[in-house]
Amino acid sequence: MTALLQATKGPTSANKKAKTAAGVGTSNGGLPVLRFEGHLHFRQRLLLATLTGRGVRIDKIRENDDTHPGLADYEVSFLRLLEKVTNGSVVQISYTGTSVEYRPGVITGGRVAHDCGTTRGIGYYLEVLVVVGLFGKARLHATLTGVTNANSDVGVDVVRTAVLPLVARFVDGAGDAKLRVVRRGAVPLGGGVVEFETAAVRRLRAVGVDALGGGAAAGLGVRRIRGIAYATRVSPQLANRVVASARALLTRYIPDVFLYADVYRGQEAGLSPGYGLSLVAETTSNVLYSAECDYQRPKNSVLTLNLKEGDDIPDFSLGQNALDNDAPETTSASSAATATTATQDGILAHLQNDYSFPTPEDLGIRAARLLLTEIRKGGSVDSVSQWLAILLLALGPEDVAKLRLGSLTPFSVQLLRDIKTFLGVVFKITQEQPVDDNIDEETGRTKLSSLKGGIILTCVGCGYVNVNKN
Repeated sequence: MTALLQATKGPTSANKKAKTAAGVGTSNGGLPVLRFEGHLHFRQRLLLATLTGRGVRIDKIRENDDTHPGLADYEVSFLRLLEKVTNGSVVQISYTGTSVEYRPGVITGGRVAHDCGTTRGIGYYLEVLVVVGLFGKARLHATLTGVTNANSDVGVDVVRTAVLPLVARFVDGAGDAKLRVVRRGAVPLGGGVVEFETAAVRRLRAVGVDALGGGAAAGLGVRRIRGIAYATRVSPQLANRVVASARALLTRYIPDVFLYADVYRGQEAGLSPGYGLSLVAETTSNVLYSAECDYQRPKNSVLTLNLKEGDDIPDFSLGQNALDNDAPETTSASSAATATTATQDGILAHLQNDYSFPTPEDLGIRAARLLLTEIRKGGSVDSVSQWLAILLLALGPEDVAKLRLGSLTPFSVQLLRDIKTFLGVVFKITQEQPVDDNIDEETGRTKLSSLKGGIILTCVGCGYVNVNKN
């Protein structure tokens, strides 16, 4: 049965037949359809629905947005990608686009080619394929085109150097997943091409906090730092200047720093000029921390202004924390507060989200500081891979599994709630006390933990088995 993507104004005969076949208000497996509201966490809920086979219905998607109500173009593209990697999925979108019902089919894998567009980066779709590809019927070969490096989503270099090694620890036969960058694609026009390949597995293996490297030395015993500075359709000197500035800052922390410039020319350079830097730090307990930063042109002429406190900002959004302290807070995490007068908090939020750096040296310093911030947080995984480690632990064998984190991100907090809804797995969260001078009895050396303590997540996996695998 082929996947169905249709927009309907009202109930039709085709819709009535589909409801009759699957049961009104039930998913393909006979379980009731889960209902959610809002566009937030859209991707992770569809991912969990695909893995569990539960049907979901999401209503009130940007219904109060007068400019762009309903599903965004990248969300529709994500639905089409799920349609390509599954067989028998049914997607029904309302006429206004504010409601969508998704009934997942069987994960098939195979060869897939998908155009990701330019609104979101390829990493937005690639992160889901990393998980879905593990539980398919056959080996997954995916070719994705679009923007390879964007600040809004994880870059392809971070996926290759940090995310895939983490997934390999949960899978027997590590190192099977492959990711190759055929062409780079910078914002806004993209033009990049990546090829991703992974094998299907029967089940995940048990991984604990020690196997993930979450011991006492995690986060502080950094062994080496590696990085890639890319440049497309610009002078190679920009990448060299980024490398020099980042190396000058990181070598003050650890001497083993190796950064190299990757310059693309001709057709391999994509359609837009750009440059950026991706960094990965490896600790003595094999924990990987990643950070990246890419140059983006300012979207508004106001970005080029020198803001001072009290200056008027005509119709410009500085972010959620841009208003004064006594101003009412926004009710949605995705909504931005439109400020008419610049404040110190608003200027700070503006500078943190501004990637139009005056010089390449500023970009290199920003990326290096982001990496040092990830190292300072500690934990078994970094912020980018945190949600992935939590999900794989929940899908693991029916055994006690632990994960040590420096701090929970808001994305991971909501993921814990959705995992409980879809999988019935509940995590126990405990606070780890700071340990500054723990002596190793065997070596007599001092082991250092995160200076501010950490969080230990404990759960019993659901024992997920891939019944689709041949």
